[in-house]
Amino acid sequence: MNEVIDIAIVGAGASGLMLGSLMRDKRAIIFEGYSRAGAKVLVSGGGKCNITNEWVEPMHYLGNPYFIDEVLRQFDQNDLLSWLKEHGLKPVLRKNKQYFCPKSSSELLDIFRRENSNNTILLDQKVINITKARDLFEIETDSGVYYAKSLVVASGGLSFSILGADDIGYKTAQYFGHKIVPTAPALVGFTVQKEQFFFKTLSGISTDVEILVDGQSCLGSLLFTHKGISGPAVLDASLYWKKGKIEIDFLPGWFPQDHNRSQKQISTLLPMPKRVIKAFLEAFDIPDTTISQLKVLDREKLFSLKNYQFSPAGTFGYGKAEVTKGGIDTNEIDSKSMMSKKMKNLYFLGEVLNVTGRLGGYNLQWAFSTAFVCSRSLQKS
Repeated sequence: MNEVIDIAIVGAGASGLMLGSLMRDKRAIIFEGYSRAGAKVLVSGGGKCNITNEWVEPMHYLGNPYFIDEVLRQFDQNDLLSWLKEHGLKPVLRKNKQYFCPKSSSELLDIFRRENSNNTILLDQKVINITKARDLFEIETDSGVYYAKSLVVASGGLSFSILGADDIGYKTAQYFGHKIVPTAPALVGFTVQKEQFFFKTLSGISTDVEILVDGQSCLGSLLFTHKGISGPAVLDASLYWKKGKIEIDFLPGWFPQDHNRSQKQISTLLPMPKRVIKAFLEAFDIPDTTISQLKVLDREKLFSLKNYQFSPAGTFGYGKAEVTKGGIDTNEIDSKSMMSKKMKNLYFLGEVLNVTGRLGGYNLQWAFSTAFVCSRSLQKS
């Protein structure tokens, strides 16, 4: 038999690297199928890495709020910021109360490289299968077989397959009897129906909106693209959308009926990019005149910009999604250790679990929080 590993970590992403960084008395081997550790971290936040948020609560996540709260209370955003400061990184607070790396994501990766110096990171080591051999976990990779006393699955979801994402985390969980909540792309753009094909002619233009979906309000900008719609508000909305209609307020905080006596033309009056206004006027077959001169039916069409409803045709898919929603049922995970309730010494971290955060640093915070909780358990074992 090959040399037995004390702790094997599958995935050198945010949660896997954080866990390795927190291990003090024990060494770990980290398996990464991609050619680079932390590849997804490096591109997150437009290369600036949105590490966390000033306000982090279970309400910012899709998942079991009690489980989420138990984990976050053990290592919240303030604990994370303190840990980063101790290691020479002081994130900067930017718009919407989001914390970013001061210069680039590589600053965070530099910390992970230093703190994982005692661990072994095996790159281009794609894990194909994981089983149990007697009291050890048998880890089959595309270049060999390894055995470990403790196994941590930090392999992420299905998003960003170009950076090595795969389903090994879900396959492993199922092998050991775990339930998988159906997965779907999240924090991703929407494709549109034929009636909204005119959106594509506006590619590259953004406008502020409020989107209502499944009882949730998502504020921010909407970006028209050649495939449909994207932008922060849309990405947030995709977290809650399953199928059916969404409602978009293209005029948040502005009410057309308050301007019935205005002598300005609609294309000048509405607080939207002119190209967007003209596209809607054409789609609604409304003349570009003053609101007071519109026919009753045309006025109703114009006012529908406050509650424009349509059913997205779908999403841009996993290839464009920032995260994967769904995953391993958290009812089967111990929130005090991140250990499986079905298999001793088997742990699951981060995105592979059925917990997904909104846009704004919540998913990285979740990755770091679960890693911290797991590290305390592993240190004791």
